[in-house]
Amino acid sequence: QVQLVESGGGLVQAGGSLRLSCAASGFTFSSYNMGWFRQAPGKEREFVAAISWSASHTYYGDSVKGRFTISRDNAKKTVYLQMNSLKPEDTAVYYCAADPTRVGAGGDSYDYWGQGTQVTVSS
Repeated sequence: QVQLVESGGGLVQAGGSLRLSCAASGFTFSSYNMGWFRQAPGKEREFVAAISWSASHTYYGDSVKGRFTISRDNAKKTVYLQMNSLKPEDTAVYYCAADPTRVGAGGDSYDYWGQGTQVTVSS
């Protein structure tokens, strides 16, 4: 069974930091590109970051460039999202996803999705 389990979310003040983790199982993690998406209440799902299977390429949404960093540890089958300088507009449920074919901002090519973890940034 395929599982992606996010953790590390919580409540933080504006300007603070959080690190999200996504633990993968049930598929060949090292062969998959990984991504992070988020969705706030009443908003469309938004691309946050993506990383290629070898970690040779990373991509970020415009709203998080310079503040967030995606990384992965294939030995641990885990992808991370380091979030710094958090803003209230970063408040959302954050989802981890796995893509077997490409690294990109679109959600259609991602086969597997986690259950999400809540990030709340207070002002």
